[in-house]
Amino acid sequence: MFLDDFIIRLRDYGVPVSMTESLDFYKGMERGLAPDLETLFVFARLCFVRRVEHMDAYERAFLFHFYGIDVPRVAEGDPELFNTPQFREWLKEAVRNRELPPQALWTFPPGELMKRFWDTVRKQMEAHHGGSKWVGTGGNSPFGHSGNSKGGVRVFGEGGGRSALKVIGERRYVDYADTNNLAGANLSQALARLKSMVPAGPRDQLDLDATIYQSARNGGEIDLVFRRDLLDRIEVVLLIDNGGSSMLPWVDLTRLLFSKIRDRFKRADTYFFHNTIYNRVYKDARRFDPLPVAELLKRKPETRLLFVGDASMAPEELIYGRGAIDYMAEDEESSLTWLQRLRDRFRHSVWLNPIPKENWRGSYGNFTLNKIAEVFTMEDLTLGGIKRAVEALKGK
Repeated sequence: MFLDDFIIRLRDYGVPVSMTESLDFYKGMERGLAPDLETLFVFARLCFVRRVEHMDAYERAFLFHFYGIDVPRVAEGDPELFNTPQFREWLKEAVRNRELPPQALWTFPPGELMKRFWDTVRKQMEAHHGGSKWVGTGGNSPFGHSGNSKGGVRVFGEGGGRSALKVIGERRYVDYADTNNLAGANLSQALARLKSMVPAGPRDQLDLDATIYQSARNGGEIDLVFRRDLLDRIEVVLLIDNGGSSMLPWVDLTRLLFSKIRDRFKRADTYFFHNTIYNRVYKDARRFDPLPVAELLKRKPETRLLFVGDASMAPEELIYGRGAIDYMAEDEESSLTWLQRLRDRFRHSVWLNPIPKENWRGSYGNFTLNKIAEVFTMEDLTLGGIKRAVEALKGK
């Protein structure tokens, strides 16, 4: 049962575990491939982790299940720590033990609170000689050392290297987790998967394999074969909501995405809108130079369409004719109609929303957010959201 619970915990932490992987894991355990907890850490990782973005979730699940130490998914220094249940529980315990005053959240600098939290986690890992869950010494626990259980897994005791704790403590893979916030490096990595390589230009690239094959067919007489170079011909249209106060908290994140897309794609055009799209978008960020959406609809259907906006507004702005709030914007058709036209023209289109997905239901403007999500595939601006958006833009 303790192994069944471990597999369930892996799934709870976001590690996709298949039936085949579970069977392989059980077969290895029956053959004694994991005689102690350190070996179990490596063996289970080989069985269950197939992608680097699941490594941090695996290590945190292992740490909690076998050592009873609950580490949040965020990296050190990330202010998202304050929104995690682990931090709230630690703060409650620190106040209860009078290590912090009840008003600590308001009176202590955020950096000081973060430092104290992570110092507590490190001390737990460094001083750990047993746990409140599975790990122990003596008795009948299936884990531990000097105990009575047969067929269990030895923990520490003679030969315990504690290498698993050291590895987990380094948090080497937190930046690759799908739930992690975007940064320059991981965003570039995700966007790099969006390619459409096709032969283009003159046949000026020597195809060595084809040359050898043709020369052999000709009895050794050299027959040079040339091919066209492979170029990335993908076209991207980026549409950014840069109006109103609701997008202000996401300015830095939007700038990061804009810069990386501009660096990644040579054939990328950027236009701007306020809240949603009517019969025109704008070529400039100040929204003085309009472009009719009818012109945008003339582009090739293979063009990838990428929206960035919080999709949050008054319902009448989206679903009613003449609903635009911009000065001099008189459009008898609703924004929803224009969005559906864009969706029908461009088969590969995604709406990126900077609001975290878990907050979509309770956010301001959730009615219009969900309406737009019925028209376009919508993802949030996490690393996982970008990866799913890229797969959608690739047509998968």
